[in-house]
Amino acid sequence: MPVRPAESPAGFRRWLGSNAWRIVLLFGGVLLPLGVFASLADEVHELENFFFDDPLLWRLRGWASPPLDDFFVLVSKLGYQWGLIPADTLVVLVLVGVRRWREAVFAGVGFVGSALLNVGAKHFFQRERPSLWESIAPESTFSFPSGHAMGSMTLAAVLVALAWRTRWRWPVALAAGGFVLLVGVSRVYLGVHYPSDILAGWCAALAWVTGLYLVCFRRHYRPWRRHGAGSPA
Repeated sequence: MPVRPAESPAGFRRWLGSNAWRIVLLFGGVLLPLGVFASLADEVHELENFFFDDPLLWRLRGWASPPLDDFFVLVSKLGYQWGLIPADTLVVLVLVGVRRWREAVFAGVGFVGSALLNVGAKHFFQRERPSLWESIAPESTFSFPSGHAMGSMTLAAVLVALAWRTRWRWPVALAAGGFVLLVGVSRVYLGVHYPSDILAGWCAALAWVTGLYLVCFRRHYRPWRRHGAGSPA
């Protein structure tokens, strides 16, 4: 079996310079969120209570007022059936329309995979919804992880990934981050999710989309950047 020659220090530095961002993304976007999710999931599986769940629920309950009720009910609906599902569909259709096939597959698989993972996790853990007070927007499905949190984070992460190499990356990141935060707060405010459900949904979605991004855009391919005929795909 032939032995490969040792790599030169200059070659290693070039490799590290080209791939350091992947290592950081793998750790910060996949391993760290998965670790947090696994820790939360283990406690939920053991039917343990989180010290921060009830206090945060009661804290947001203390904000209750008719204007905030209306606002967070609207945000909650935009975070799923009124906004999230149409937005997911629109993103994929736009990418297909402009013939960005790889981006369209990335977004479509990201959205559908996230939804399937959420449904599977809910039925596996079967955590009951909070029952500290009667919600003005009750839910009947299981609680962990939050579908609203997971869906909104999936959409946000996909959009940020697609926009990252464009001049729109920071506006998209700020708008997407604000949307994710508002949707998560709305679910706790309405008393239909524990804060730990929200955190788990965020972590699961971030790990899923980041891992999918690293698979779909391996090597030097960048979304939205056109290449010449000789460039690697």
